[in-house]
Amino acid sequence: MLRWAIVFFVLALIAAVLGFTGIASSAAWIAKILFIGFIIVALVTLVFGLVRRTPA
Repeated sequence: MLRWAIVFFVLALIAAVLGFTGIASSAAWIAKILFIGFIIVALVTLVFGLVRRTPA
């Protein structure tokens, strides 16, 4: 998921440099959503990993 976020971010940068603002804003929005999704999944995995390690 993080790889796709980086790909869309680079696509947004290239589109912005070339003047395609519509494509750039759409690609940046997709990259932002993918990055937020990655952060949520990473935090959930971290929490479940810490809970599982706790001695009972």
